Amino acid sequence: MPFELFIGLRYLKAKRKSTFISLITLISVAGVALGVMALIIVLAVMTGFEESLKEKILGTNAHIVVMSGAGPMEGYPKLLKKVQAIDGVVASTPFIYNQVMLSSGRNVSGVVLRGIDVKTDAQVTNLHKSIVGGSLQALNGDPKTPSLVIGQELAKNLGLSLGETVDVISPMGNITPFGMMPKMKRFQVAGIFNTGMFEYDSTLAYVSITEAQHFLGLGDVVTGIQLKVRDVYKTGELARVVDRELGSPYYARDWMQMNKNILFALKTEKSVMFIILTLIVLVAAFGIASTLFMVVMEKTRDIAILKSMGATSRSILRIFVFEGIIIGVLGTAIGVLSGLLIALNLESIVSVVQKVTGFELFSKDIYYLDHFPSQVIPSDVVLISVTAVLISFAATLYPSWAASRMSPAEALRYE
Repeated sequence: MPFELFIGLRYLKAKRKSTFISLITLISVAGVALGVMALIIVLAVMTGFEESLKEKILGTNAHIVVMSGAGPMEGYPKLLKKVQAIDGVVASTPFIYNQVMLSSGRNVSGVVLRGIDVKTDAQVTNLHKSIVGGSLQALNGDPKTPSLVIGQELAKNLGLSLGETVDVISPMGNITPFGMMPKMKRFQVAGIFNTGMFEYDSTLAYVSITEAQHFLGLGDVVTGIQLKVRDVYKTGELARVVDRELGSPYYARDWMQMNKNILFALKTEKSVMFIILTLIVLVAAFGIASTLFMVVMEKTRDIAILKSMGATSRSILRIFVFEGIIIGVLGTAIGVLSGLLIALNLESIVSVVQKVTGFELFSKDIYYLDHFPSQVIPSDVVLISVTAVLISFAATLYPSWAASRMSPAEALRYE
């Protein structure tokens, strides 16, 4: 062990005369630990929110959507074969998209009605995995009693359960001598889904694509085509390829384009939170610098004796640099362990706090998710740890340099 490290460790130990300095040292360690812990927890929550939202978005929506700028898409079977032949496209399915109203007794709600091909939709989205009651296959049942599948939150809002009926009202109805009359048809609830994303579960309803065409009076046309691709993070490039292959008036939009506002907001917020919470570690670094200044003042005679015995200025500098780094590394280690412990069990901790206080800390109505997400990424933990240690190291430089510049004669003059 280098003698500089040995002396640095000795200076960390409390003596009867230096209890106050040791207390300041403990506070510095706690400050670094608190900053590191806060950074790990907050970034884990931000990452959890981002990944959960991506999972819900990609589970309910397609990776790429192809639509026509000229209105409803005609001749879509040929287009399906054409996009299916593009390298990188795994599966495709047609869909119909329209806004309608659902009426059940006195309860009315505006929803998005989606017409889907049940056979091919399962190859593109994960809607079939989200069914918690009934069956998606029931959409292809008896056309005399048409069926629809609705979200769990929507079913609660309308007071509906499996087997009950609901009136679907389309504002684009029939033209009569009295003007446009809304079209209404009664459907039976054949399934209930739960994606875990409140916005989807409260605003979406699904019917078969044939029934949607008939009810909306579209004929043999669809709104667009949904695509599933091999690499979800290269959808932008593939969307441009689809644009070139299909040409005008068709255009493709990937899931990142359609959700760019929320994804950009999450990414920006995560970066800003990292910068803000790093200031906690920076404040703790001032504590480390203050501790070292006080140690240097107390150890003036020791420094003079060491220099008189042949210790170089570089050796003196190393003693106090080692001491500061030990404080930083110790605080970082404690912060990482406590941060990981909390971040990996955050959902359970939040549940206990909510039960004890009776206060709802996480509202799914606001955050669109039905659980409190937390995901630790190893690279984030490494970045936080390295940043904390580097800040601690930077805080040691000036006090250590001041100690190394001390003259033995001046230090011992009043001893």
